[in-house]
Amino acid sequence: MTMKLSIIIPCYNEAATIVGLVEAVRAAPYPDKEIIVVDDGSTDGTRERLAGELKDRIDRVILHEVNRGKGAALRTGIQAATGELVVIQDADLEYDPNEYGRLLAPIIEGRADVVFGSRFMGAEPHRVLYFWHRMGNGLLTLLSNMLTNLNLTDMETCYKAFRREVIQAIHLEEDRFGFEPEVTAKIAKGGYRVYEVGISYYGRTYAEGKKIGYKDGLRAIYCILKYNLFR
Repeated sequence: MTMKLSIIIPCYNEAATIVGLVEAVRAAPYPDKEIIVVDDGSTDGTRERLAGELKDRIDRVILHEVNRGKGAALRTGIQAATGELVVIQDADLEYDPNEYGRLLAPIIEGRADVVFGSRFMGAEPHRVLYFWHRMGNGLLTLLSNMLTNLNLTDMETCYKAFRREVIQAIHLEEDRFGFEPEVTAKIAKGGYRVYEVGISYYGRTYAEGKKIGYKDGLRAIYCILKYNLFR
């Protein structure tokens, strides 16, 4: 019997990509899946698309009346999930839904509780973009690894898969992009079995709608220290 997969899609002002992303998720080669979109106070027409052309293409749409941040949207979506498996999917088409099978395999085979999809391992295609982003990501992953004693290559990846009972049992607090270091620290402290698999990455530029900035990097450092040393 196939395990049901809940796909959590947080979105904020993604009118340009949300239709293509939802269609890609629906077409992904995984038979039993539910799509949960959490709109985090969009003002660019995303909500109209969710209520219009995508109305019958999504299993559940949850609306935040004001923008609360990616972490807050993920908390809402995670608690709404009903599948045995949960995957985080950004709404910006940087990550390929066709790779769900690869991401989920270690959990389905009974070897893992959590799987990180790494943009920096394996032979899959990666768009070449910002040098300093890559350096910053490497620094954050290194600092996180030093304190969690995990040997991840891409702590900041969007693509994370969980057994539902694992992620729903973790008390999450961060509202913005601090979700990634926070959940990594709490996974490590929980003693869960963690795997990492290589994925492709089709990154976008700031002109194309990328939102993360240097302040989020500083917050990530704070979160790494906070959730590893003081909790």
